Amino acid sequence: MAAITETPRHAATRWQKLRRDYRHMTGFKGLFGITTVVLLIVLGLFSQWVAPHSPSRQDLMLALTPPDWSGPHILGTDHLGRDIFSRIIHGARVSLIIATAVALFASVVGVGLGVVAGYFRGIVDSAIQKLAEIFWSFPPLMLAIAIVAFVGQGLTIVIVALTAQRWIPYCRVTRAETMALREREFILAARTLGAGHWFIMRQHILPNVMLSVIVMTSFAMANAIIAESSLSFLGLGVPPTIPTWGGMLSDSRSYISSAWWMALFPGLAIFLTVLGLNLLGDAMRNQFDPKLKSH
Repeated sequence: MAAITETPRHAATRWQKLRRDYRHMTGFKGLFGITTVVLLIVLGLFSQWVAPHSPSRQDLMLALTPPDWSGPHILGTDHLGRDIFSRIIHGARVSLIIATAVALFASVVGVGLGVVAGYFRGIVDSAIQKLAEIFWSFPPLMLAIAIVAFVGQGLTIVIVALTAQRWIPYCRVTRAETMALREREFILAARTLGAGHWFIMRQHILPNVMLSVIVMTSFAMANAIIAESSLSFLGLGVPPTIPTWGGMLSDSRSYISSAWWMALFPGLAIFLTVLGLNLLGDAMRNQFDPKLKSH
């Protein structure tokens, strides 16, 4: 039997159908967001091979060299002669680690507490909501500053400090969805058949709230990058020996009028990364939210 080959016309029709079904993800927002995430992952994982220079190599003879697109330092150097382009690439690794870790830990804690609160309700729900209100009463950045100042600097400490409040949105969203799912027919049927509480939460509740969690994760990653940059700008982030975008902005404060490139390029890196993550989250929400699918 001869193999059936797909004609170019059929391939074009399939592509058009794919674009129609996923028009939000294949539109500008989705493509820009996906490109941003892929680029951040590539730079974060392969920064030591992509960067043309060592991010910590100093050469005072080349200090404050302006950008030269045809030279060895295309984005210029800082006040210590370090290559800005290489430091931005290595800074992507820190942003990727912190954004991923904060979003992961916050989602695990928030989703777990939210599902438990929404399913059991009563005293359990009240206790978890009071805990969330206590943490939510502190300004996010001030709480992170207090934790870092009390415990000390370090990558792990920064991740813990940024996770301290970011589990609350996950908790509230999953709690509301769990309370709605709790009375659905398939949950009642599972209870009637003798399924236990933990089995129902694991097999029926969690799969139905994961879509909202995935959408929230992109926004959480963007917020974590901004918060980490703010801490590094204040000198309370990771140790100064590790290049970060916020730390580069902090170094540029004294040279803002004489070396504009020191602040411009790390600021653009933060802006484009956060913009891409927010657009990706917006595209996923428009694509997969049943309330918005018809629009």
